[in-house]
Amino acid sequence: MPKPDFAPGDPCWIDLMTSDPEKSRQFYAGLFGWTFETGDEETYGGYVTAFVEGAPVAGMMKNDPTSGNPDAWSTYLRVEDIGASAEAVTAAGGQVIMPPMEVPGQGHMAMFTDAGGAVVGAWQFGGHTGFQLKGEPGAPVWHELHTREYARSVKFYQDAFSWDTSVMSDSEDFRYTTLGSGDSSRAGIMDASFYLPDGVPSNWQIYLGVADADAVVETALSLGAQVIHPAEDSPFGRMATLADPTGAVFKIAQA
Repeated sequence: MPKPDFAPGDPCWIDLMTSDPEKSRQFYAGLFGWTFETGDEETYGGYVTAFVEGAPVAGMMKNDPTSGNPDAWSTYLRVEDIGASAEAVTAAGGQVIMPPMEVPGQGHMAMFTDAGGAVVGAWQFGGHTGFQLKGEPGAPVWHELHTREYARSVKFYQDAFSWDTSVMSDSEDFRYTTLGSGDSSRAGIMDASFYLPDGVPSNWQIYLGVADADAVVETALSLGAQVIHPAEDSPFGRMATLADPTGAVFKIAQA
């Protein structure tokens, strides 16, 4: 499959903050067959890169137990100027929670909260140019913002990341906007104001590809995961929502 081609503003990387990196490695290796490389501790803080058949697809890093933040997956958007992006985020009503920083030899990163309070990362390419496989088993297939502030969030991504958006649905029970349209869409924003549980903030969700959703759910359970939403058919394939053994939530999608 051709390598992904990322336009500015596109989701280009995902990584996991985990309180138990070894347990997470074992889980995702068993579930998706991921292999791993660990970066130098001094330079990269022991950052772990996950691969599918030699292609980088995701990262992992240690979640500081004193941070108070739950284990979670993050989505990063491609930017061309990380400093300008931080300014644009602030101007659009977001906040900078990790200022732009250089990752030696790899690129530049920052972490923001958007206008609806969801955490999102930004990545300026250097030696690292994002995940190199998508739409395949074990690789990212979709990225989706579940937000309590739908209209504000759509405008935020238009203003801060120059998203060219398309309204897919605007009914009372399903409001959804995409980055791009139709087969060329690369991410989605869903109005989640009526179903996010109390205390759960707006958040980005990742979808990882599988060949057989039901079989992967069974494997995940055997490896210590929990099922948040069981596998069910949708217009976009059979999907399920899982929490890994340390509580990080992710979705699977069967093409």
